[in-house]
Amino acid sequence: MRIEARLLGPVELLVNDTDATPTSVRARTFLASLLLRAGHPVPVETLSEELWGDSPPATARAQVHTHASQLRRRIDRAGGPGAGQRLLATHPIGYTLLLDPQHLDLTRFTALVDDARNHLAEAHHQRARELLATALQLWRGPALAGVTAGPRLAAHARRLEAERLEALSLRVDTDLRLGQPGRVIPELRALTDEHPHHEPFHTQLARALHDAGRTTEALDVLRRLDAPAPAPATPPKSRPAPAPQAAPREPRPSGQLRFAVLGPIRVQRGEEPVPTGSPQQRALLAALLLRGGRPATSYELIDAIWGQDPPPSAIAALRTYAFRLRKTLGPDVLVTTPGGYAIRVETGALDADVAAALAAEAEQARQAGNRARARDLLNEALALWDGEPLAGVPGPYAETQCVRFHEWRLSLLESRLDLDLELGHHAEAVSELTALTAQHPFRERLRELLMLALSRGGRQAEALAVYADTRRLLAEELGVDPSRELSDLQQRILYADPELAAPTPTPVTEHTASPSPRPAQLPASVPDFTGRAAFVHELDQQFVTAGGRPVAVSAIAGIGGVGKTTLAVHLAHTVRHQFPDGQLYVDLQGTGPAPATPETVLGSFLRALGTPETALPDGLEDRAALYRSLLGGRRVLVLLDNARDAAQVRPLLPGTPDCAALVTSRVRMVDLPGAHLLDLDVMSPAEALTLFTRIVGEERVQAERDAALHTVAACGFLPLAIRIAASRLAARRTWTVSVLAHKLADERRRLDELQAGDLAVKATFELGYGQLDPAQARAFRLLGLVDAPDISLPAAAALLDLDPRHAEDLLESLVDASLLDSVAPGRYGYQDLVRLYARACAERDEPPEHRDAALSRLLATAASSSPRRPR
Repeated sequence: MRIEARLLGPVELLVNDTDATPTSVRARTFLASLLLRAGHPVPVETLSEELWGDSPPATARAQVHTHASQLRRRIDRAGGPGAGQRLLATHPIGYTLLLDPQHLDLTRFTALVDDARNHLAEAHHQRARELLATALQLWRGPALAGVTAGPRLAAHARRLEAERLEALSLRVDTDLRLGQPGRVIPELRALTDEHPHHEPFHTQLARALHDAGRTTEALDVLRRLDAPAPAPATPPKSRPAPAPQAAPREPRPSGQLRFAVLGPIRVQRGEEPVPTGSPQQRALLAALLLRGGRPATSYELIDAIWGQDPPPSAIAALRTYAFRLRKTLGPDVLVTTPGGYAIRVETGALDADVAAALAAEAEQARQAGNRARARDLLNEALALWDGEPLAGVPGPYAETQCVRFHEWRLSLLESRLDLDLELGHHAEAVSELTALTAQHPFRERLRELLMLALSRGGRQAEALAVYADTRRLLAEELGVDPSRELSDLQQRILYADPELAAPTPTPVTEHTASPSPRPAQLPASVPDFTGRAAFVHELDQQFVTAGGRPVAVSAIAGIGGVGKTTLAVHLAHTVRHQFPDGQLYVDLQGTGPAPATPETVLGSFLRALGTPETALPDGLEDRAALYRSLLGGRRVLVLLDNARDAAQVRPLLPGTPDCAALVTSRVRMVDLPGAHLLDLDVMSPAEALTLFTRIVGEERVQAERDAALHTVAACGFLPLAIRIAASRLAARRTWTVSVLAHKLADERRRLDELQAGDLAVKATFELGYGQLDPAQARAFRLLGLVDAPDISLPAAAALLDLDPRHAEDLLESLVDASLLDSVAPGRYGYQDLVRLYARACAERDEPPEHRDAALSRLLATAASSSPRRPR
């Protein structure tokens, strides 16, 4: 199999001369991350960070695994069956791209440059030049082009660009040593214009001009390179100065300085524009303006302007730019601080601050019920944008802020369009939303608003076509399904939900107020909720009797994919009429690498309950106290989804008898005092078949009922597995139920078959496995080797090579983590799919000799405990 991989330009992967490069940006970013570390394992966390930065989605790990599967399929198509698995290997911590370094252009580039340096050391200039020219020909454009430029990958790109410039400088130096200054002078002039702060190019240009006999020009280049910071201009003696210019002029009150960053960076004094200087000077101004008056050190500013490749004269250049800005703006505006600088801006003088204040006021007006006023304020904020934010400002800091401003503007636009629909202006909103969805095709919130606007305008067919187009686009480009909100809206349009009807506009005045906002944050309930009648009744009784107890707290525990969130959301919608003052919801991200902190969640809840941002307390205790105070005398339901442990939950519980809390977690919350604990098991066979039938269709299931029963049994009656299998079958009209049952019959392939879009049973189990400590993870793996429905405590202790007491503590901790079942006192077993996953983990992560030793101990114990036959 012939492999060629490229990083020095657009990221590419060629297999047998066939392009196997992914088409979507995130998938190419995934490939680039692997290529940069070819031959070495790359942790899933690293891949996630390079794909999404510091804010990965809740499904980040699952999406990483999806990108890996899709890349393997592309390699299989080019290299034959199994090629993807051989080239992209699974590692306990992530993935390894098993690529010969010589098949990567970056490796060849580095080797050629090193070889050229050796030849230069031996004075073989002509050979060195040939090697350097060959190395530079490997570059086909900017490094890592076509990927998401997160902070880490951007640093890699800057490092590679620095290596290119160094090689280019070496090649120019070789030309000069070969006595060819005339060849490089035009090239060096272009390079000094393109890289004005790369000192070697200026020095080489001066040398080339000198060698060509153009000494005056060479000296001029050196003078420009070494020029000190300019002093304040002195008026010529032959012409009287109209005013003293020795000190910068102080701005007059009538000419207040105003700054704009929501477009090309601009400064005005009164109505007069103020020059902002060179691009780097504007970068310094932007970095200081966007710090809200906080000082920045010289090193922070250098990093903001030049990133990780500053020129040698960066400190001197920074002082020059600061001097010029102080002269222009005034000494009381740009001030020197210990180790750096700061800009003092009056309130309302920066357009970004004005936009933020207008957005906050709009949110307050919306919460007070004055939607028309909120819409006007958002329009006023959006009008402050004047083209590309920070246009023409270089540097990594400006690039990051530009992305932030773009995202903020889109968020404000979505809020304003949402208000348009609430005010009944759906017809006017359609054209704007159509244009915006074309500009931002992956922005699902915009597509949701467009579907709603079309539906309210009586254009249901077009609304459903928008959903179909979105589903196709997301599947082809990202390999994921539409969000739950978008899918729920499609179902509501299909069934003509009367709540989607256009609202009747009602006039409001600025004095309309609603002193107690009523949050309604519950996610939509799935339309095909099935079974669980006993659990729903049991939990419903807790809420019915809540009035007679301090506070009703119910905690649902179970393995990943068993339907905890689905049950909790369904139940919350069922009982929400009992909580007329609102329902609060949060995903606590308990299975992820960065669970939500109680302090952050309380801030969100307090804002939803009407607390202005400026009134939010700082500490956890103060926020919790205010939260409980606001809930006093109100009936509010709090749904805390996907909790990590009881410590994360306790500060979020209401403190009044009329409120209730519903918690879901993979961990049994035995340390949550007063909570009603409920262990959610897999579905019964009848419930599983009913769910499968609702998704696939009754006609197909009735035609092959036995095959359908085999399918749900192969899914272990786990709701997530059933939903995935049924969705795959529903999306493939040429498949029969028997085809699906046959695919799932192979236990070694079953978990791989149970994935669709960003849903995957294996990825769900992986989240729980990743939470285990080393001893728990080892026990989880080794127990998966047992080919029996359950195992006794003595047998498990032998398998794990532990004494029974320690073995029991370890097994019970796995039971509490919902990864193992206690089927009877002293006996433990796995759910069917969990056993398959545990066995796969053992084969992947446990050395063969350790597996053999564990099974030998188990067999020895079984043999010694067997009754002997009398002779």
